[in-house]
Amino acid sequence: MIAIRELRRARLRFSLFAGAVGLLVYLILFQQVLLGALLQGFTGALERQSGTVLVYGAEARKNVEGSVLPPATVAAVAAVPGVEAAAPLGEGTFTITAGAPGRAPEQVDATVIGFVPDQPGTPTAIVDGRLPARDGEAVASREDAAKGFGLGATVQLAAGGDPLTVVGLTDRSRFSVAPTLWVPYSSYERLRRTVNPDATAVFPTLVAVRPTAGTDPATVAKAITAAVPRTEALTREQAASEAPGVAAVKLSFSMILGLAFLVVTLVIGFFFVILTTQKAPSLTLLRAVGAPSGFLVRNLLVQVALVVGTGIALGVGLLVASTRGGGALPLTVEPRTVAVTAAALAVLAFASAAVAMIRILRIDPHDVVGRPSLGGLA
Repeated sequence: MIAIRELRRARLRFSLFAGAVGLLVYLILFQQVLLGALLQGFTGALERQSGTVLVYGAEARKNVEGSVLPPATVAAVAAVPGVEAAAPLGEGTFTITAGAPGRAPEQVDATVIGFVPDQPGTPTAIVDGRLPARDGEAVASREDAAKGFGLGATVQLAAGGDPLTVVGLTDRSRFSVAPTLWVPYSSYERLRRTVNPDATAVFPTLVAVRPTAGTDPATVAKAITAAVPRTEALTREQAASEAPGVAAVKLSFSMILGLAFLVVTLVIGFFFVILTTQKAPSLTLLRAVGAPSGFLVRNLLVQVALVVGTGIALGVGLLVASTRGGGALPLTVEPRTVAVTAAALAVLAFASAAVAMIRILRIDPHDVVGRPSLGGLA
């Protein structure tokens, strides 16, 4: 096929272009992976707990850190029609002393979430070990296992108090992009009192709710907000997507990704338009000796497919290589994200080649007689 022969003759040109496309593909994929990691780090704990409705204090404005509820709120929420079970959730940031294997203990800021076992709010993404069964046990983030939060590790408040033993690990269930510990609610209350010995009571941060079977969580959330004063109830999905800062992060990355997709489209389009213009005499001669336009267009599409396919493969390879190491923000490559992005780029690549195809279709074989370089008349 002419397309393959041309690629072989101009290996350097097409290799450099495929490399450029690969770098652009890598940029797009990396931005998507980074966005996913940021969102999971911010709100993964909200998404991966068993309560399908979360109740905030009205003044919190959907901010977990700013929510405080009177203990009586739990019973009030449980009494709302459509609620099968309700339980308190506590959340706080504590300075924890943790010792990574082979290293001296260090103090790190960690999020601690207190939940009532077997009730709404229980973590659902346990990938190793088990849930806490008693005070003094905790589930930690698998992403932070190498930092002293691995299975079997013992951690402790910098302020003292009883230690916590990690008996399980969660996957992508961090909060506020920090190491996250899930502990029984009674342990959470004990940690609060250790930090603030003068506290007379420990108030829940949220109330986690499980609606009755067949009841729409959004309907239950509206009913709770209307029935229980000074509260705002959100579905689990709303709590994650409407958390402060999430919308701004999504908008920023959407703009960057939109520009990246536009650049890829323009680069591919310009490359093949220039290539077609440079080959115009040869294409005219081929048309003159009987090559149909469809044959020339198919050769162009084959080149687009090979170059873009090579670029996508290179970009995916670079992405996998760059996300293997750990870090403060672990990056995970989602096959679905890669597949959707690759398909979108392929569609845009063929669409961007439309101008080059139109130029080929407009070639008039009779123009050969007006080209002295092709043996025609001046």
